[in-house]
Amino acid sequence: MAAASRTTKGRGARTNASGRFEPVVHEFFDDGWTTDDDTPAPLRTTLTPEHARTIITKNTSPDIGFDRSINPYKGCEHGCIYCYARPSHAFMGLSPGLDFESRLFFKPEGPRLLERELLAPRYVCKRIHIGGNTDPYQPVERTQRITRGLLEVLQRFNQPFSIITKSNLITRDVDILGPMGRDRLASAFVSITTLDRDLARTMEPRAATPARRLDAIRRLTDAGVPVGVGFAPVIPGLNDHELESVLEAAAAAGATTAMYVTLRLPLEIKDLFREWLADARPDRAARVMSLIRQTRGGKDYDADWSQRMKGTGPVADLIAARFKAAVKRYGLESPRHDLDVTRFRVPADARPQLELFG
Repeated sequence: MAAASRTTKGRGARTNASGRFEPVVHEFFDDGWTTDDDTPAPLRTTLTPEHARTIITKNTSPDIGFDRSINPYKGCEHGCIYCYARPSHAFMGLSPGLDFESRLFFKPEGPRLLERELLAPRYVCKRIHIGGNTDPYQPVERTQRITRGLLEVLQRFNQPFSIITKSNLITRDVDILGPMGRDRLASAFVSITTLDRDLARTMEPRAATPARRLDAIRRLTDAGVPVGVGFAPVIPGLNDHELESVLEAAAAAGATTAMYVTLRLPLEIKDLFREWLADARPDRAARVMSLIRQTRGGKDYDADWSQRMKGTGPVADLIAARFKAAVKRYGLESPRHDLDVTRFRVPADARPQLELFG
């Protein structure tokens, strides 16, 4: 697939280079016939059903705070240039660039599969995290309602879950999240990377504005949902100066806990991010990349389990110290929300199906 030559309106990635598994690599070449007045045609989003066999994914990563998750979608229309999930599109023969944010896959059978897995005789209840890879409330959720269907199943079973998003659309489901939150069966994290509307628009072009995310924290809190804020990723030289202001605003909106992750640039993300940075912030691109490398032992990225989330070195240490101080200052010291796994139950109307497993 040919790479895009210029910024595509409403998208984060600047190119659509072939995935790392493709035998043929396509690159854009300017033959001189395209004028500066020509603008790229709007890139349409396509949505393809994925007929999965299971819906709960398990992991054994020692630096991830959950061992099972659900991702209703592959690819994400939010288009966040830094998204760590982008390389996963290469497994489908697609580009982690523009393909990732425009060629989406959804799991129409997700709620049915979830109910089947919760009914399994050997199922052991543990917290399920929703949205560990791509956002469960990205724009297409408005029409597809896969996440909504999953929450309805989780509520029927009293299955505890956490969910993370950068979308105000999560407030649509406060009728489920509120009661489950009050019963210690649900918690939420809202990701806020900046309060600068202009930076958010170019870095996360189709995600909710910062103000809308703060509104989501406020409305979830008012409904009884325990809410945390994720300042992620921290990008040294670009948004790190906002760490304190983001945490202060989130605490004022009702957040009770916080987390952060230092920018990660694995695989194709490093090239995509450098392209975006050179185009969107050319005046500071060199300094930002220098600071990033200072958190990764002189490299663009170090995947070592012990430090990949936070980084190492003086720059990373300063970020950690500032975060710790801000969390204390703004009352975000509450531990991660403890959910009650003892209340799980198979609803009466599902018991006939359970007998089929006998």
